[in-house]
Amino acid sequence: MKTPNVIKQVFVTFPVVALLLATQACNQPAAETKAEVAKAAPAKEAPEYFMLRPEVEKQYGYTHAVKIGDDLKISGAVSMDEKGNLVAAGNLEQQMKNCYSDLEKVLKHYGYTFDDVVAENIYTTNMAEFIKVAGYRNSIYKKQFPTGTWLEVKGLALPGQLIEIDMEAHKSK
Repeated sequence: MKTPNVIKQVFVTFPVVALLLATQACNQPAAETKAEVAKAAPAKEAPEYFMLRPEVEKQYGYTHAVKIGDDLKISGAVSMDEKGNLVAAGNLEQQMKNCYSDLEKVLKHYGYTFDDVVAENIYTTNMAEFIKVAGYRNSIYKKQFPTGTWLEVKGLALPGQLIEIDMEAHKSK
């Protein structure tokens, strides 16, 4: 069986075109140097840490918030006093309000508001009760709710603690 001329032409033409393209690519100006790339890259911003209750946070080994660039990550807020004692034991609604009060203090420290929150995670030991009082969040998020997850957990850090809320915020310059 004879090979058609068209197929022979393709097998000859394709390698020639590939060789020409490869040769042409070699004649292009050199890519940016590492120095040029580094100069054009945005500077890395140092983390800005914030402790709402420094003594308590040192005792438990965490920092309440860290901001890097335009992004802010806030650790789980709990209903506690300045000494780290649980406030409003057994009252999920009041604990939730206390959490949001602390979260607002952290947001304000960095010049953010709840409108800048892009993610929120809520951990509760009683989801059924939380669902009943979750409407309070309408007074917090007036423009848009953030993304997030609600999780029912077996327990939280402090005895009697019913809720913990962490969040992330972003504010473009």
